[in-house]
Amino acid sequence: MPYDPYSRLKGTHAVLSPSTYHWIDYDDDKMANVTRNRLATERGTRFHSLAAELIALKIKLPRKAETLNLYVNDCIGYGMQPDVMVYHNDYCYGCMDAHSFDGKVLRISDLKTGETPTSMKQLLIYAALYCLQHAIDPRSIGFILRKYQFCTYEEHRPTGDEIAWYMDRIRTRAAIVKDIYDTEG
Repeated sequence: MPYDPYSRLKGTHAVLSPSTYHWIDYDDDKMANVTRNRLATERGTRFHSLAAELIALKIKLPRKAETLNLYVNDCIGYGMQPDVMVYHNDYCYGCMDAHSFDGKVLRISDLKTGETPTSMKQLLIYAALYCLQHAIDPRSIGFILRKYQFCTYEEHRPTGDEIAWYMDRIRTRAAIVKDIYDTEG
């Protein structure tokens, strides 16, 4: 079998990939911005991996008002598990950055490393997926959802009714997707 010098690239996409050809028409400034965004995404992935490892090993960081430090130390302090999958079906699932559940309160924390403000909806969907996966009535427990970004965190304590609404949306949307895949896919 001949040596393939490009085997390490199989399954990856180049920044200037033919399959994402729109870059060919970008001006220089747009190309620079797209590249910076890609690097920021890659850096965010690395930060998430580092945070998960630190939490799993229970290695706290110095007490500084930095997003990563606050997130890691809080997750360790609350006894949270990193990188936990939540699953409704093959069309709706995700991976929570960190969570804990003591039978009374579901706590979910999310690390945001980007420069753009984010929505709490992602964490609400995670909470709904967790309840669906574990057959938990959301009105029977409490929720503490935190997203860490910009050297601080935002906390939301949704009601069980709010999570129930998200659960219903997940069920109906997943049924629509499944039906289309079953009949047209």
